[in-house]
Amino acid sequence: MLTFSTDNLRPQDRFDHWCEVRGKNLFGVTIELERERRADFEGRFSATPIGDAVFAEMKATSYRVGRTMSDIARVGSDSLHLSWQVRGPGHLNTGRDRTQFVFEGDLCFGHSNLPFASVPERSDGFHFFSLKIPVRPDLLLGARADDIVPAALQRDAGLTRLVGAMFRSMARAPAQAAEFADDIDHMVRLALLARGRLRPRQHDIRAALRAGLLHAAREIVGRDLHLPDLTPAAVATELGISLRQLHVLFEPTGVSFARTLTVVRLQRARRLLEGAPARGIDDIAFACGFDSIATFYRVFRATYGMTPGDARAASTMS
Repeated sequence: MLTFSTDNLRPQDRFDHWCEVRGKNLFGVTIELERERRADFEGRFSATPIGDAVFAEMKATSYRVGRTMSDIARVGSDSLHLSWQVRGPGHLNTGRDRTQFVFEGDLCFGHSNLPFASVPERSDGFHFFSLKIPVRPDLLLGARADDIVPAALQRDAGLTRLVGAMFRSMARAPAQAAEFADDIDHMVRLALLARGRLRPRQHDIRAALRAGLLHAAREIVGRDLHLPDLTPAAVATELGISLRQLHVLFEPTGVSFARTLTVVRLQRARRLLEGAPARGIDDIAFACGFDSIATFYRVFRATYGMTPGDARAASTMS
């Protein structure tokens, strides 16, 4: 993993160094910031290779950024770029009077060798994740990609939800980024489908849809695990699939939906036991969706070989 931060640089050097390291050399972009704001600039990023792709996270003071034709000529890249704008909305101009507003939470997708200019809406900084994926013939499934203008995927659309669920899974566990190598191809293909470049009935698209639905189902489990009446039927209904299809999604993992839900609840409970020592064990059990204290103790002991109280005591001694 490559990491960089301006924290140890002199304030007067931070922005210029960021422009060279992050802008010109690593990402091939041009960065602009008013001279009077440069002394207050702060930024940090990390980049993790996943196969031939690069997964990056960036937090920095707000600035204008663009990729010009000169940037492209200097640092060309036949690659696709998928990003998640966690914080810091702004305007994205891709030329020919094509300007759109990128909201917080939006996913953007396009080819890296097409120019753009991005202007922040606010001055309180930004936070985003990105994936840079080199183009391979087998990745595109016959689609053309070099003319895909960077743009936000349609908000609240089904395909966008699936791409977002996979992307957010990566962002939550960057240290396990290598585990997401196959998902990167799935994300690209779903994004190509969302942009109208692929047909939904292709075999590899069906595999991508299944992968996206699995991540989306897990995301719902993480969001709603506190509900004791969370059922497979409720998750299937939210995803717009049948109950049978939901169970089929989990079959290749070797862990059923019901067991997945229990494991996630137990993991959340153990984190709370260790991280919130003043919180009552019963309260933690109910907050994690267990409707019976007896059930909580039974499955906790069966999984971890100790009681919740023992787990809490052990964490205070370590």
